[in-house]
Amino acid sequence: MLIDLADAEAATSGGKAAVLARLLEAGLPVPPGFVVPASAYEQAADGPSAELAAAIARALPRLGDGHVAVRSSATNEDTAQATAAGQHDTFLGVRGPDEVIDAVRRCWASLWSERAVEYRRRRGDTESPTIAVLVQRLVDADVAGVMFTGDDIRLEASWGLGESVVSGHVTPDSWVVSGGDITHRALGMKKTRIDRTVSRGVEPADRDRFCLTDDEVTRLAQLGRQIAALLGGPQDIEWAIADSRIWILQSRPVTTALPATPPAAAAAEGKALTGTPGSPGIATGPARVVRGPADFARVRPGDVLVCRTTDPSWTPLFGVVAAVVTEIGGLLSHAAIVAREQGLPAVLAVPDAMTALPDGAPVEVDGNTGSVARRDS
Repeated sequence: MLIDLADAEAATSGGKAAVLARLLEAGLPVPPGFVVPASAYEQAADGPSAELAAAIARALPRLGDGHVAVRSSATNEDTAQATAAGQHDTFLGVRGPDEVIDAVRRCWASLWSERAVEYRRRRGDTESPTIAVLVQRLVDADVAGVMFTGDDIRLEASWGLGESVVSGHVTPDSWVVSGGDITHRALGMKKTRIDRTVSRGVEPADRDRFCLTDDEVTRLAQLGRQIAALLGGPQDIEWAIADSRIWILQSRPVTTALPATPPAAAAAEGKALTGTPGSPGIATGPARVVRGPADFARVRPGDVLVCRTTDPSWTPLFGVVAAVVTEIGGLLSHAAIVAREQGLPAVLAVPDAMTALPDGAPVEVDGNTGSVARRDS
């Protein structure tokens, strides 16, 4: 009933698990796991059967006695045709059969979340979706992040689990590797870290130093090139380091190109604010300061979304607004990736944007240069 991760194929186990199986076959460092196949969802969408629950209870000890990650692996995820990045749920720090079964059920339910339904609607998907669920040993990361491969390799990282980088909860440290050389490095603002059980502040000494050594950056870049060659194109790779050992957690095709090197910050002119160019283009509209989901109903077509950060639950807003401005986050965060996929200008890591841009004030967002300017008449 369950499928070992090493044997996963896209038809039975979804795109995410199938890619990880290819990496395992190539000898790359992927945490062990198993897949609840798509057929189990189709047969037991109302809740796991007793047989499935028993199979999960038998399989868990093979992953060790610690915590696991329970992650969606839908049929349209992490393929060349569609990444569905962040549209379905992931649960970290899950332990024991009962918690795993509940997380599996919640992954199934996420197939019908507002953001997943909206994603399929925008793509014109009319086929009935289905989903497998991947259960893997959780890497209790010391450092984790994201890497985009290409002619140059871009890395972003922070302390703790990679969720802080992916969801834009920090402005991460970043590097560019060209050939075998590190050609750019920038220290981020790593004020918080997410670990398996808690989110907590980063010690001041760790805020002011890079979370990766040059040797670790080089090793990651080498793995990135190996994975890109194996999978036949540039990859968006999630990775983690625990006890000095690198683990590959996910790889999907890069859907939108990054600048070859991080662009220089735009020069401030008059009332202009500056940040990191996250997605190209220029747009104008009224600033709409959104502090959380309770403010979603205030957003109108053509608004400029101004927020601390975003996570996948914010995706429906990206189909409404004209541009995005965040106070924290990196080029490889959810906000930046979704903005590029949808062609929305975005500027990230603009300090105090939510106070500097009054709600309703007309603003111009330049995602090419990373500037945000008020356009008061």
